[in-house]
Amino acid sequence: MLENPRSPRVRAVAKLTKRAARQETGLYLLEGPQAAREALTWRPDTLIELFTTPSAWEKHDDIRDAASDAGIEAEFASEAVIEAMADTVTPQGIIAVARQVPTSVRDIFADDPKLIVICEEVRDPGNLGTIIRAADAVGADAVILTGRTVDPFNPKVVRATTGSLFHLPVAVGIELADATGRARSAGLRIVAADVGGEDFVDHRGTLAEPTAWVFGNEARGLDDDALALVDLSLRLPIYGKAESLNLATAASVCLYESAFAQRASR
Repeated sequence: MLENPRSPRVRAVAKLTKRAARQETGLYLLEGPQAAREALTWRPDTLIELFTTPSAWEKHDDIRDAASDAGIEAEFASEAVIEAMADTVTPQGIIAVARQVPTSVRDIFADDPKLIVICEEVRDPGNLGTIIRAADAVGADAVILTGRTVDPFNPKVVRATTGSLFHLPVAVGIELADATGRARSAGLRIVAADVGGEDFVDHRGTLAEPTAWVFGNEARGLDDDALALVDLSLRLPIYGKAESLNLATAASVCLYESAFAQRASR
């Protein structure tokens, strides 16, 4: 059992909380039973190591069974070791190390997508994770992240996706012009969520078309160069006294509206 929280091996895992180490190794952290369960269920081929306290291993028999089925052997570690590895203050006894699997933007559009998400300079990890989770929930085909968007393998993003990172393709480091150009060539309409856009309600009928939603920075939104790349900009109406909607909330509404419209038109 791993017991020394200062051992080189433990420190190597802990470094994956930093982007530089993730970029250097091509690995990332999965914290907690939910993330481990989703990885074992959907992408066990990406798991490199699985660490657990004896009590957590005893508690989660479904994870034990999934690891056994995948041929992955867990290594016991003390609570102090798990805490040293983790990004969270109170980890839940299970940590895994997984391999980052790059998704080609070419492959995304080769599959004839009907609904995709493009994130341009989304900086908050919680927002990005929630957008990926919402995209998964509505049945979107893929998520594309431009180079100025937060790393999807950031531990906070991974936690916020609650496993959705394993359910749909996520392409990283794509230029916005490239993403929108490919989407348009594939027959998708490029629609931006923007506070200066046209009233959402007036265009709900058009959302039945194949759509690529573009979501921008939390504070600044999309700049003029980005808006020049889209076909339509829409703003969600505020009927109450709230000043605005959180980016992830607004994105979720937009994506569900598209999903409803597309399914109703089938």
